[in-house]
Amino acid sequence: MITPDFVRMMARYNAWQNQSLVSAASGLDDAARRQDRGAFFGSIADTFNHLYWGDSIWMWRFGRGEKPAGRIADSPHVFTEWADFVAARATLDAIILEWSRDVSADWLAGSLSWYSGAAKRDITRETGFLVTHFFNHQTHHRGQIHAMLTAAGAKPDDTDLFLLPDRA
Repeated sequence: MITPDFVRMMARYNAWQNQSLVSAASGLDDAARRQDRGAFFGSIADTFNHLYWGDSIWMWRFGRGEKPAGRIADSPHVFTEWADFVAARATLDAIILEWSRDVSADWLAGSLSWYSGAAKRDITRETGFLVTHFFNHQTHHRGQIHAMLTAAGAKPDDTDLFLLPDRA
């Protein structure tokens, strides 16, 4: 399905895009970041928080980090202070990059089982499929954030994957 090199590339893309969006959002005041803009999670800040929570729970399921507190319904409220979010997001992106370096083809070909609070049942899926979902979920919510930032007058960078900077 996917390869370890794909995982590493997508982890780099995740960090690059988050850095761009956080930088653009940092140019707004807190009221603009918290303004309900009609997205699924409402505001720029709440969508960022949900994405952080989602990334955290997948990293925990993938064996990195601690399980985040709360449930999906609580995810928009992980951070109340922007500076705390910014620092935690950078740390989590570093964890994702580190994790990606350890991903193997054998691990991707395996399966993962967990109890899903969202589905209210035990689930088992192919690990490569779940990693694909992990990256797809990030892209989905970053697209929402990008649209909200643009509407707020901020200027995030390009999102095209082919523009991902080469490794430094």
